[in-house]
Amino acid sequence: MGAVADAVAESFREEWGQVVATLIRVTGDWDLAEECASDAVAAALERWERDGVPERPGAWLTTVARNRAVDRLRREAVGAAKLRDAALLADSEPAPVDDFPDDRLRLMFTCCHPALALEARVALTLRTLTGLTTAEIARAFLVSEATMTRRITRAKRKIRNARIPYRVPPPHLLPERTTAVLGVLYLLFNEGYAATAGADLIRQGLCAEAIRLARLLPGEPEAAGLLALLLLHDARRATRVDDAGVLITLEHQDRSRWDAGEIAEGTELLEDALRRGRPGPYQIQAAIAACHATAADAADTDWPQIAELYARLVRFVPSPVVELNRAVAVGMADGPQAGLALVDELAARGALQEYYLLPATRADLLRRLGRSREAAAAYREALALATTEPERRYLARRVTETTS
Repeated sequence: MGAVADAVAESFREEWGQVVATLIRVTGDWDLAEECASDAVAAALERWERDGVPERPGAWLTTVARNRAVDRLRREAVGAAKLRDAALLADSEPAPVDDFPDDRLRLMFTCCHPALALEARVALTLRTLTGLTTAEIARAFLVSEATMTRRITRAKRKIRNARIPYRVPPPHLLPERTTAVLGVLYLLFNEGYAATAGADLIRQGLCAEAIRLARLLPGEPEAAGLLALLLLHDARRATRVDDAGVLITLEHQDRSRWDAGEIAEGTELLEDALRRGRPGPYQIQAAIAACHATAADAADTDWPQIAELYARLVRFVPSPVVELNRAVAVGMADGPQAGLALVDELAARGALQEYYLLPATRADLLRRLGRSREAAAAYREALALATTEPERRYLARRVTETTS
């Protein structure tokens, strides 16, 4: 059963977006498409165990899903025209599109329709095409799962009520969708680099897929900045957790194990992008990552430069997460008391109440100030909010260190 489950999981990762998009294209019903794709995955778990894994698992899933869609439409008597269209799925395959070198990237541009608000576009695309759960997407946007469910539902309703077509945009309309596609790839990588929950901090497959797709994007500065950012972060991936499964913070990572090839490629991409004179948030984040990646050791890190870059990033992205990261940099550049003042200001505003890195950051600053009792309490608060085992092990170790 293990081999079958692995085959189903791999097919889910590879084919989910294509199956769902195919059904949406003809039926125009996002919920129906997702439900039928889920039914096909459930059927695969049962039937592949009995009959063996098919030679083309993706084609099998597509066939089962579209047959379910036809059956559902027939039972619900939604109209002869739509039923006739759905029936054609049995013999149709999507036509290749020369402007897109990759099917999944084509689907992302298709899904990111500008009639929707940017956040709705990104969230709906993540849910529809990448297989991320609503809970994982909610965490990326720092909202509750219930809130994200409502947002995705409203987006689907708007598409249905406004009769927004699900089709590949012509080349001249691609730029208006690029920002949303960048956001999708950025959040897809983030979920791979720091998972929402579970035993593992890193989901390497998601990181690799985000980087692969980012390489295929048009070569405009922010797209290059995003790819640079992903490469510079991915270069450190192997050193982020120790053999015991405990998170290793940046300052303690073994820099000799960082991927020098990814660092070189990332910094070259960043330099080329910055020379074009159109800086944006991904280029700024890549510049911050480059400061870390090119420092000989932790003590050599240019924290004043990083703090300044975060100040610039806040102007592009006025987010409490960016402000928290700036507080860390200020705490390293100007001393822990300066960083703590910024963190306490964020807390006083009620920002990031469910975000474990707020109390974790506060705890670290308190520890550096020698205020061990307060630091231990803040580490405990962070521990209660952390959702992956490597993060929890790290925080538990910090609680022990500050109370011993």
